Amino acid sequence: MAVHADAFRINSGAYLRAIAWRIRGLRVRSRSHISMLASHSPRVYDLWIARDEPRAVAAVKAAVDRHTAIPVLPVIDCREGSDGLEETLRSLRSACASSAAILIGGPATAGTIGIEVPAELARLMDAGETWLCLLRPGDRLAGGAFTIYAGAAEIAGEAGLIYADDDLLSPAGKRCAPHFKPGWNPDLFEHHDFLTGSCIVRVSKDELVRVEGDRWEQTLIGRAALRKTGPLHLPLVLHHRRCRPEPIVPGMPQLLLPDDVPTVTAIVPTRNHAELLRSCIEGLRRTAYPGLEILIVDNGSDEPNAVAYLEALKQDGISVLSIPGPFNFSALNNSAVKQALGEMLCFLNNDVEMVDQDWLALLVRQAVRPDIGAVGARLLYPDGTIQHAGVFVGIGGAAGHGHRLQSADASGYFERARLPQRVSAVTAACMVVSREKFEAVGGFDEKDFGVAFNDVDLCMKLNDRGWTSFYEPRATLIHHESKSRGCDRSESNRDRFAAELSALKRKWQTDKRRDPYHHPQLSRMSEQFLIEI
Repeated sequence: MAVHADAFRINSGAYLRAIAWRIRGLRVRSRSHISMLASHSPRVYDLWIARDEPRAVAAVKAAVDRHTAIPVLPVIDCREGSDGLEETLRSLRSACASSAAILIGGPATAGTIGIEVPAELARLMDAGETWLCLLRPGDRLAGGAFTIYAGAAEIAGEAGLIYADDDLLSPAGKRCAPHFKPGWNPDLFEHHDFLTGSCIVRVSKDELVRVEGDRWEQTLIGRAALRKTGPLHLPLVLHHRRCRPEPIVPGMPQLLLPDDVPTVTAIVPTRNHAELLRSCIEGLRRTAYPGLEILIVDNGSDEPNAVAYLEALKQDGISVLSIPGPFNFSALNNSAVKQALGEMLCFLNNDVEMVDQDWLALLVRQAVRPDIGAVGARLLYPDGTIQHAGVFVGIGGAAGHGHRLQSADASGYFERARLPQRVSAVTAACMVVSREKFEAVGGFDEKDFGVAFNDVDLCMKLNDRGWTSFYEPRATLIHHESKSRGCDRSESNRDRFAAELSALKRKWQTDKRRDPYHHPQLSRMSEQFLIEI
């Protein structure tokens, strides 16, 4: 009731409107709107702990439950102080630790083993590899955490690391600020150490003997994370921490492009709206990239100023491909690819403005990676709020843009709007992909996704081939969304959009599947990474 009272105070008009929908029988619409309002309540995490956490624990236990379990050795580094150590040791007992805790540089007590340096751990380990849980004094583990970790370790295969979600402990010991983490995302980990302190790691005696320095935990975790089999994520809050590493927003890379710079064709579909196109083309001309071809696809422009501008561009040596007829984004771009000369393809809406010269180089440097497919930029609305910061499938039963409408200066969910990372999809309003990979998956789907969701479908096809989509926020552009083709929710477009949405659900099960870079405890009805209630 307190959470619902907060939701009413946040926006009483929207809350009452949702109640009216419920009375009218629009239960799904009502629930989604109330859920979004309630998710902003400062007490929503307390509600989640009381109501939803037991279900989450049961689901994870069922997934990892085995008759036998692999032991996990708790290791507590006390070299920077032992405040809160007794609290940590008590939590180990409730967490069902099967081994005595190893204290590094701390006061050994009954039931613990004291050692001086990390390398001494090796003599306490069995032959082969051992799973370690690396802790700091004051941290607590959830009840039964070691049972869950041990069961997960048995089914981890070749993975060298298993990580869980975590939250913080206030000075009064109250749980707060949960981090519901994504599936393994190595590029995100480069800028945000979301593993250290909330994971178990598999190490050998030889590895421990070779580890030196104060950052020994990070070294072990980094090596384990880079194994051929990536880390396993348990979507459950198993660690309650006094502090945790903060994300670090990266600056511009020192080297923007490799020595062998690939050629790029920027493909820009357009129809009328000469001023929008002019702004886009001028931005392309200012772009600092060698070997850039511009290819405009004119979909039947008939306004005199647009026709005149296109003719002027032809005189300037810019290629203009004329394809009249009904608007089909996929068909227009597929036709343009056949005429394009570039090794890399940059799909670009005509209503995009460039705000710096290096945006394309930033996107290409990611797209040339052998395991990366489509690469997208951070797009802002003209008012400075976010329009695109990666696409997450399953949002609203289809796909949503993470952090949409958030201020570009706001931190977002653990800074993820400002951190380079892997995502399930990116928007084709500004997308770079290699021609070879694009053609390998058959390009855009002209039949089922002529206007909407063609970019999501393309990215999912690339993902299935092992070419992950990538979000590069250091490339930032302005997007006047759908200015040329109109809004999908308009009456004239509603039936077409409904058919494309149905095709997306049928092909990719977006109304059922969970995005690996989202989280099952975050709302599928919000683009803001809010707790599901």
